Formats: sequence, structure tokens, C-alpha cells
Amino acid sequence: MKKYLNTKEIIAYGIGLFGMALLTGWMPDYASTYFKDFAFKGTNLSPDFISGAITTVMFVAGIIGAVMEIIVGFRVDRTKSKWGKIRPWIIYGIVPLSIASVLVFFAPKVSSEFSAIAWMMVTYCLYTALAVCVESPAGCFGSVITPNPKERGDAISIASIFKSVGQSGGMVVLLVVGLILKAVMGDERFETAEASGLDLQVSTFVCVAGALIFLFIMAFNTKERVPYTQEKVSIRESIRIVFTNKNLLMVALIKLAGFGRGVYSTVSLYIAIYLLGDKDLKLGLLLPMGIGTAVGMLFVKSLLKKFDTKRTFIICCVYGASMLAILFAVTKVVGFSSALVIPFLIINFFVGLQHGNTNITPNVMIADCIDEIEYNTGKRQEGLCYAGIGLFAKIAAAFTKSLGAFLVFTWSGYVASTDANIAYVEQSADTLDKFLMIYTIIPAVFVIGQAIPIFFYDLVGNKKEHITAELMKRRGESEAIAAK
Repeated sequence: MKKYLNTKEIIAYGIGLFGMALLTGWMPDYASTYFKDFAFKGTNLSPDFISGAITTVMFVAGIIGAVMEIIVGFRVDRTKSKWGKIRPWIIYGIVPLSIASVLVFFAPKVSSEFSAIAWMMVTYCLYTALAVCVESPAGCFGSVITPNPKERGDAISIASIFKSVGQSGGMVVLLVVGLILKAVMGDERFETAEASGLDLQVSTFVCVAGALIFLFIMAFNTKERVPYTQEKVSIRESIRIVFTNKNLLMVALIKLAGFGRGVYSTVSLYIAIYLLGDKDLKLGLLLPMGIGTAVGMLFVKSLLKKFDTKRTFIICCVYGASMLAILFAVTKVVGFSSALVIPFLIINFFVGLQHGNTNITPNVMIADCIDEIEYNTGKRQEGLCYAGIGLFAKIAAAFTKSLGAFLVFTWSGYVASTDANIAYVEQSADTLDKFLMIYTIIPAVFVIGQAIPIFFYDLVGNKKEHITAELMKRRGESEAIAAK
């Protein structure tokens, strides 16, 4: 098949996803930490109220994000411009998103519960809604960058590696910002600044700036090559087309069935502080996982050449749950001490390998499902197809973030510092045990759960090859007619 992409364009595509992931990977967990530990320190607000409010805010924001996915997906498919139908959303959406992201980390001095929850709700929900306007179009860009399925799969795989690295980039930013502030302010002044959350605020600015720069690089250095159909389709008909496609629905259900696998990220900062002994070890904690994810993506890319997407996904899920169980067992044997650090970080690398699967395989499946819908209906609807997946993803994220906040801040018995000069206080042994379960056993159960829908996915083998060949034939005939 004809080749369309050059290395520069693939890298620009990857850089854009890196920038988006840098921001969206930073925001949820660190926003929860800022709300709980710093935003209302020194006020008379009850810690139990703040914990409950964070859980509520995360859930409501997730539902708003889910609704926005459908609205944005429908509007993307109806967008017609010289830039295409996807890039205008990135170009015009990133600046408002950047402003909203910064606002989340600058809490006003409030004394009433209503004012506190209103501020958290408005700022974080605004961020969530605007994030969908940029992230959802950026996510579906891989399906229009080339009509060649093999080239498309390779581009998505490479860009997904960039995205995976970006998701952990905020930890590097926080570490570097902390080192710079400490060098400039001195140890004593830095401890006071850290206790107020200043390092989180500065790091947010850095992540926002990165997202701005990298998404603009993507927008102005890539092309949309797959022609979109010109028929006007009502939102009702569009939703029917998307949600009656069995295979796309099964891919979407991965998100719901596996929503709890992401709760580990909510507790990762506290794992670093209380189990490994240093906040900066969150980078050391998740860096091996991030490296494992990158290696896993290369491994999954090789697996996809030997096995179909269905078998690859299921095999990797079984492996991932097994490694999380091993991490739990080893930690319990070694105990919470300095001797735990090395084995914990090594096993974290092997845990990270599973994320290569969840970062690549579903994206390849979605692009295949878009082809299947075009084959069945004659209509190509990248925007709404990715929005359908995004709808389930945002609902899952609402459950994940609210569950994570509940588990960490309520179920575990976590106690926040009330001292203006101290960022974090000691926790009980029971709390530490529960932190470990949130990081390992609870995600392992959901990793197995997310594999269940894929047993019913059948867009593989001869069926996929037939659809690809037929679509290439139809597009060739359309081009010939247009040329006449």
C-alpha cells in the first residue's frame, strides 16, 4: 500500500500527544493532593468534609466530561475547515484549557464549606470540560493521519509511546521544580513553601506551558489525509451507529470494566512518602513503571505482528494482574523498610509492561472499528467513535478518581497535616497496609475485569482484512469519479 507519512510528521503527532498527556497526567492526582493537603490548610474546615468534597467533585467532573465527549465528538464530525475537522479544536482550545488548569491550583481563602466546594467544583469541572475539547480530538487524530492501516498502526504505536512518557512527565517536573526552588530559597524557606503547595503551583505552570508548545507543534506539522464523508447525520443517528457496533462497544467496555485499575495513581505519592520514605521517590517509584510501559509498548507492537489484537490484549491482562499480586506479596514479606525500595522498584518495572498493552491495543482496535462502521454505513465518524470511547472513559475516570479519593482519604484512615510548616504527618500501620492494597490488589482485580469484554470482540483475521481491502477499493473508485 502507498506510504503517506514521514518521520517528522510522526514525531510531531507523538509530541502533541506527549504535551496533552503531560497536562492531563498531572492534573487529577495532584489536584486531589492540592485540595486535600494545601488548599484549605489553616481554615476551620473539617478534614472529613474536605475528603468527602473531593470524592464528590471528582465524580461530578467525570460525568461532565462524559457528556462533553459526546457533544465534542458530534461537533468534530461536523467541523469543516481548511485545517480539517480535528486540528481546529486543538488550535483554538489549548489556551482556554491552559488558563482553567492554572486556576485549579490557586484556592482563595475561604471559611465556609459552601465556598470551598463551590470553588473546587467550578474550577475542576471547567478544566475537565475544556480538556475534553482538546484531548478528544487529539486522541482521534491517528485515525485520519493516513488511510494505510499498517502505517496507521505503526504511527499510533509510536505516538502512544510519547503519550505514555508524557503521562509520567509531571513527576519529573515536580522533582526538578523542587530542586530549583530549594537551591534558590534554601532548605528552611523551601520547607515552608512546600507546606503551602508552592511547588505544585509552579509545576502546574510548567506542565501547562509544555502542553501549549507541544500541541501547537502537532497542529501545525501534521495533516489529515483520510477523507471524511459529507453526509449530515443527526446526533441521534450518529449515537445509534456508534453504540450498535458490537466491536466498538466491547472496546468501550474495557474502560468501565477496568475502571479501578487506575486507583494506584491516587495513592502513589503517599506510597513514596510513607512506604519508601521520600516524596521525590514518587519519580523513582513510577519511573521504572514508565520505562516498563515504554518497553511494554515495543513488546506489544511485536506481539501484534504475531497475534491479533484480541489475543494480545487478553494475554497482557493476565500478565499484569499476576505482577501486581507478586508486588503485593513481596512487599508483605520484606516489610515497610529501606530494604523494600530496591525490590519494589524492580517489580514496578515488570508491572509497567502491562500498560504497553492498554496504551496501544485498544487504540488500534478503535481505528479498526471506525473502518468497520464506514464499511457498514458509508459514513466515517472518527469524532463520535472516539467520543463514544471517551464517554465510557470519562465515566470510568469519574468512578476511578472518586473511588481513589475515597480509598485514600477516607477508607485508609489517612490523616492530613494541620501544621502550616509541615506538609505530611505520620500514618498508622493499618493505613500503610491499605495504601499497599490500593496500589496492588485492588487494581489487579480490575485488570482482569477489563479483559472480559474482549472475549466478545471479533474484528480480527479474515474479517478485518476483507473490510480493509473493500474500503481501499471504494476510495479508489471515489477518487476516479472525482477526477472525471
